[in-house]
Amino acid sequence: CPDPDRLNGYLVMCEVLNADGSPHQTNGRATIEEDDDDFWFGYEQEYFLWDPETNLPLGFPRDQTPQGQFYCSVGGKNAFGRDIIEAHLDMCLDAGLNVEGINAEVAVGQWEYQIFAKGAKEAGDQIWVSRYLAERNAEKYGLSIEWHPKPLGATDWNGSGMHVNFSDGKMRDEGGEELMSQICEAFGKNIKAHIDVYGAHNEQRLTGLHETQSIHEFSYGVSDRGASIRIPIGTIEDGWKGRLEDRRPASNGDPYKIGAAVIKTTKSSYK
Repeated sequence: CPDPDRLNGYLVMCEVLNADGSPHQTNGRATIEEDDDDFWFGYEQEYFLWDPETNLPLGFPRDQTPQGQFYCSVGGKNAFGRDIIEAHLDMCLDAGLNVEGINAEVAVGQWEYQIFAKGAKEAGDQIWVSRYLAERNAEKYGLSIEWHPKPLGATDWNGSGMHVNFSDGKMRDEGGEELMSQICEAFGKNIKAHIDVYGAHNEQRLTGLHETQSIHEFSYGVSDRGASIRIPIGTIEDGWKGRLEDRRPASNGDPYKIGAAVIKTTKSSYK
């Protein structure tokens, strides 16, 4: 894709291989066995703007102001680093990435952007390039990007996730409450397989608090922000046709491995 910072420059996303040509153990892209443009993915990438001098999120309150006022906020007392976020958005769009939105998140200095793509590989490519651009952009402001899902530890501050919205043709065209429940039940039978690829340190985030379900439990429900899988109200209004949202992936998760797991479990539910 075009390099937004260089004239006539390009960014090339590469797979890492061993000397014998086999995929390197870090090559999550190679784990996608059944990629298909019929599978659509929408990732909600959360992260913190991190101040290396304080080792805290940008704008972290000295008076321990509780979270709540920062979500989708405006104003200098609530939203910190908007110019940085807008610059990153422009970089992504100039690079041809399909970023569909940005917003301030629940915790201070926490932000989110959304990327939609057809096919697990394409979606994963775009997430990784967007992360690279986020890091490069933050350098200009003397900041870093914190991808850890719970960087503030066991405090009353939200962690960061990367919710994955997904659908295939069967879900979009056929749909139905029975089909959606069938898919959710299949995810519930494969908890470990998903958690294993949903990101490191996710047990610190999936506690059952702060809009999460416990990592040891599984649930799904309509418009339930505390469930493992949320069935969006829009899906219901469209006759139970459309997407589901797995809210468990961590902000540092590998989108390739996440997409591969989603495809495998969804397809298994049809057998």
